[in-house]
Amino acid sequence: MVSKRCKIVLKEVLRELGLHHVVVELGEVEIMETISAAQLEQLNIALQVSGLELMDNKKAILIEKIKHSITEMIYHSDELPLINYSAFISKKLNFDYTYLSNIFSEVQGMTIQQFIIINKIERVKELMMYDELNLTEISYKLQYSSVGHLSTQFKKVTGFTPSYFLQLNERRRKPIEDLGNELKTY
Repeated sequence: MVSKRCKIVLKEVLRELGLHHVVVELGEVEIMETISAAQLEQLNIALQVSGLELMDNKKAILIEKIKHSITEMIYHSDELPLINYSAFISKKLNFDYTYLSNIFSEVQGMTIQQFIIINKIERVKELMMYDELNLTEISYKLQYSSVGHLSTQFKKVTGFTPSYFLQLNERRRKPIEDLGNELKTY
């Protein structure tokens, strides 16, 4: 679960199944009752109908927590952390970064750094389309060392320069939850 909507949907599904939750957090649900295999299957089906999935694999849950941390850092924070990404993620999840990085790469087929880059570029697109910040301000906001670095990375990921991208009729933005589902080299 990476959004408030996911939590709301899950709480509603649990209520409909007569299950009472104690905790509903990212990758974690605690219910009061002992859940039967039949209830677990009903829960899984109800979640799939809503576009969610039940994860019982510890690696998958950890991957979702990593993705959530990155999304929170890039999209839902006014300022990116002053510490580097690896330290931020490691501290937030309370795991060694090398461990997190190895699991993420194994499961996702890309590095955490590649995932961060594609999310940052999507955020750049979003900010460019809002037309409230210029490219210099965007590069500063997303902690690029320079506008040139942002532009180079933007072109590697999208195939377009930022200025050409703005001229396109179709902006080629992707939903956050679809990011990282394709393998690219950067």
